[in-house]
Amino acid sequence: MDIPYHLAVDGNGFVYAVDLGNSQVVLLSPELTYVRDVALRAQLEWHSVGWGPVRLFLDADKGRLYVAESEWKDGEFKTGRVTVVSF
Repeated sequence: MDIPYHLAVDGNGFVYAVDLGNSQVVLLSPELTYVRDVALRAQLEWHSVGWGPVRLFLDADKGRLYVAESEWKDGEFKTGRVTVVSF
């Protein structure tokens, strides 16, 4: 993981983390070791340069991770959207 930015923790202590530098979401163990990629840039909506994940919300009861994505352009956020990842 390059640049951790935002986190969500499940009931078992696993951590979902936005990796801002690589525009992806990764899963970390309760000891904060890498487990697997959850959402890669190419798998989700943020294909274009300047888009990336910025915030997470975990709904463990429904098995969903909500990923807020935003476009960064000219030194500010311009627009955004939410992508849902089921697990």
